[in-house]
Amino acid sequence: MRCVLATSNSHKRDEIAAIFEEMQVRGVSFESLACYPDITPAIEDGATFAENARIKALHVSRATGGWALTDDSGLAVDALDGRPGVHSARYGGEGTTDAHKIELLLEELADVPMRDRTARFVCHMVLAHGESVQAEAEGVCDGVIAAEPAGSQGFGYDPIVYIPELGATVGQLSADGKNAISHRARAARGLAPALRRFIDGDA
Repeated sequence: MRCVLATSNSHKRDEIAAIFEEMQVRGVSFESLACYPDITPAIEDGATFAENARIKALHVSRATGGWALTDDSGLAVDALDGRPGVHSARYGGEGTTDAHKIELLLEELADVPMRDRTARFVCHMVLAHGESVQAEAEGVCDGVIAAEPAGSQGFGYDPIVYIPELGATVGQLSADGKNAISHRARAARGLAPALRRFIDGDA
């Protein structure tokens, strides 16, 4: 079974493929959008992670005529009324670097005490084929926004999301450590049974 990971983010693509590999989801070959340069970007105008994930998955599935798997994910900060939320990747404007996004977020939270800096990573993952969503699942990873970045692992907002029970930011975790608790891994675990069924049916 061939499945296109509907993302142009190479870090996200590699992470998703590694998560399913660790879960021993066999019989599926993941391709990236780099293999399909003629596919135009989906218009992500949904109000929720779920809506945007469905938009992207269906867009790529229609364009390729095959299976597509995507997620829409981001960081929701309680003190900012859930921002940056679905705009996490574009926080601060198109082309903004991860370092600049982190700087902007910390500036917005400069006067917010640590007890009120609760936040969560959210991931909604969708498997689509043709005109239909075949399966979807959501994962959440709760944390607190740290006072300053720590750790060079991962990507995006990982260096400032502190996980109290681990005593570390996500950016300080190994790849295996992150995949044990991440929002993306939790969504993948929820989707894995359906993916396995489709792999078996496709064989």
